[in-house]
Amino acid sequence: MKIIILGAGQVGGTLAEHLASEANDITVVDTDSERLRNLGDRLDIRTVQGRASFPTVLRQAGADDADMLVAVTNSDETNMVACQVAHTLFHTPTKIARVREAAYLTRAGLFDNDAIPVDVLISPEQVVTHYIKRLIEIPGALQVIDFAEGKAQLVAVKAYYGGPLVGQQLRQLREHMPNVETRVAAIFRRDRPILPQGDTVIEADDEVFFIAAKANIRAVMSEMRRLDESYKRIVIAGGGQIGERLAEAIESRYQVKIIEMNPARCRHLSDTLDSTVVLQGSASDRDLLMEENIADADIFLALTNDDEANIMSSLLAKRLGAKKVMTIINNPAYVDLIQGGDIDIAISPQLATIGTLLAHVRRGDIVSVHSLRRGAAEAIEAIAHGDAKSSKVIGKAIRDIGLPPGTTIGAIIRDEEVIIAHDDTVIETGDHVILFLVDKKHIRDVEKLFHVGLSFF
Repeated sequence: MKIIILGAGQVGGTLAEHLASEANDITVVDTDSERLRNLGDRLDIRTVQGRASFPTVLRQAGADDADMLVAVTNSDETNMVACQVAHTLFHTPTKIARVREAAYLTRAGLFDNDAIPVDVLISPEQVVTHYIKRLIEIPGALQVIDFAEGKAQLVAVKAYYGGPLVGQQLRQLREHMPNVETRVAAIFRRDRPILPQGDTVIEADDEVFFIAAKANIRAVMSEMRRLDESYKRIVIAGGGQIGERLAEAIESRYQVKIIEMNPARCRHLSDTLDSTVVLQGSASDRDLLMEENIADADIFLALTNDDEANIMSSLLAKRLGAKKVMTIINNPAYVDLIQGGDIDIAISPQLATIGTLLAHVRRGDIVSVHSLRRGAAEAIEAIAHGDAKSSKVIGKAIRDIGLPPGTTIGAIIRDEEVIIAHDDTVIETGDHVILFLVDKKHIRDVEKLFHVGLSFF
């Protein structure tokens, strides 16, 4: 696939890295020559320096025969104009734009071919807000992913000493919970993936990914670790777009406080939010945190744009008694260094956004793509189409499907029913199939399984 990526920042660079390793023809456009040089040195891609919305620059990047344009510059306006130019002059089939400003996102009818021709809108703030909200709703989870509009969920937990299943084989999960269907999809032990078998023994500190119907998630979690109590008191450091959206989404169910430095922003938050308490000051101010009883907080969330400020305020909050801290980290190099120590969960906006983008780039009918363990593995939701003659999966039991190495099928969602996958489960047309890949170089092979037609026979 020939793809033009506009913007070589964190999201554009990470996307180029993912796609270049999957045999796509990638061209990256940016005004910053140094960024382009760094990307070009590391990846097998073309780079073009220039303004992303200029017709001449897009033509130079190969827009005449591009399959897809992904506009992820820092400017909403540049992204929208680039999609307009690609549509009008080059008839680019698929146009994806990152748009951050809520004033654009709330206008119905703004983004269609008769107005601004954007096929897929990506809002990082919305994606990250939803991601954090899920983590708050399932205490103790390291990662929560929805499939089939929330009917099934994939949850990552850390197994603790004392969990009923720790030190036992996975096949005993069914004995512990005879009435609950679940499947352990992947285990990461000391940063290495283990493909689970019936005789796999769960060890303390394993990161365990399991899938189950939404209603059964907490029951399965209780087998791996002691269940955390539901959260009540939440402190948010940073009243920017993500902080505001999150407070708006959760303030009716939790006691929420926001700490924000900017006085004008504080006034805006006070006017906009209903029951959230807005405090002006620094989240790294020890006296302020003590005064606001940080030791009683169930979660401290550091959501500013400054990684160092987020890290330092989180460490201070944890030291002062906050039960759990979650921190946004924009620099991917920091994420693995930070998570699991005093900071419980490090959230990468780039990786959350990349999953949304990848769902539209994959071949076959791929509904969603999610990065697991900060990009080390992937969970994919694909829809099976066709019949036994035109499809490689329909009418076959899972044991008879030629899955690539390191790939497992975790669950199937059929209409409203969540079916946990077993060897004898047969896939039918229209099924939503949830797959896990611990080796991303086999993504193309998975996509081919869900193509309809004779092209791969």
